[in-house]
Amino acid sequence: MSMTTVESDPALRRGAALFHGLADRKRLAIVRQLASGELRVVDLTKSLGLAQGTVSGHLACLRDCGLIVGRAEGRQMFYSIAHPELMDVLGAAEQLLALTGEAVELCPNYGPDHTHTDTDTEPTPTTTNTKDPAP
Repeated sequence: MSMTTVESDPALRRGAALFHGLADRKRLAIVRQLASGELRVVDLTKSLGLAQGTVSGHLACLRDCGLIVGRAEGRQMFYSIAHPELMDVLGAAEQLLALTGEAVELCPNYGPDHTHTDTDTEPTPTTTNTKDPAP
């Protein structure tokens, strides 16, 4: 019988990736907005007060994680929750947070006084010119 380690367990890897995908306040705010129905990037930028590029980047992350889907209509893209079970997970998380009181918020690793910021989770995109310079 083979032994499964923390590093080799695919269920643990997928679970960690899911929670990492949700571990950003802006992405959670987007998911909360999408819980009420389909929205476009412009709708999200207005309701959340975020830049278009920020919203688009977070939507791409959530889409790549399989948590949201996009539906094209003409030149517009409407985003929605891919699986209603996501809202069940977030509802359960809210119940758990209510039970723990301030313990999670006071966590020395992830609480608000921790030096890790939302911008730390999103690397700044860089572009590299791969073409040879002109002679």
